[in-house]
Amino acid sequence: MATTQQSSTKQDILEYLLKHSQATALELAEILKVSPQAIRRHLKDLEAEELVIYSIPENSGMGRPQHIYHLSQRGREHLQKSVSGVGGGYGEFAVSLLDTLAETVGREQFKTILQKQWERKALEYRERVGNGSLKERVAALVELRKAEGFMAEFHHVEADTSGGDRFLFMEHTCAISNVAESFPSVCGHELEMFAAILPDCSVERTHWLIHGEHRCGYLVQKR
Repeated sequence: MATTQQSSTKQDILEYLLKHSQATALELAEILKVSPQAIRRHLKDLEAEELVIYSIPENSGMGRPQHIYHLSQRGREHLQKSVSGVGGGYGEFAVSLLDTLAETVGREQFKTILQKQWERKALEYRERVGNGSLKERVAALVELRKAEGFMAEFHHVEADTSGGDRFLFMEHTCAISNVAESFPSVCGHELEMFAAILPDCSVERTHWLIHGEHRCGYLVQKR
């Protein structure tokens, strides 16, 4: 039982660092309702596993410096695997397959194939998302993405001067990150797909994992 609780706390630490980019041990202890001593033990274990790294701020002042913990690239890959259940070999295979396809059919035909794939996916998503309120549809989209291996969530955003509903839809991990790094155009198709799923809304990219940010984010607003 204790081992299970430890594993759960370590997973909570990793997920918090993924979503919030960084935290100190004291911040994690307060947020996760665990003693600072226990948090430091978990962080030491995660550091030994090379899942987290830390930095020390230059203006840390007198006394014991507060280490600021971050997720390592290995930690991000570990979380992606735990969410999707898919190992890195499958991502490498997908990239290799797309490379072969592009070489076989030519770049223009390859672009057409990708476009058709995302259009097909958009139709499937749109049917499953339904015609409820914007909040209901974004919530349904989040659940669909979770089922496909994305760590997704959404938050209500305060309305602008137009008074329309606005939501920030976020994906903290990307189930197709290997593909996106080699074929960035798939991210453009993804943005088009979300816009097609929510045709009465504007969808704007706010964050982008392949640009070094710690999540992909989209602002969804009723027109």
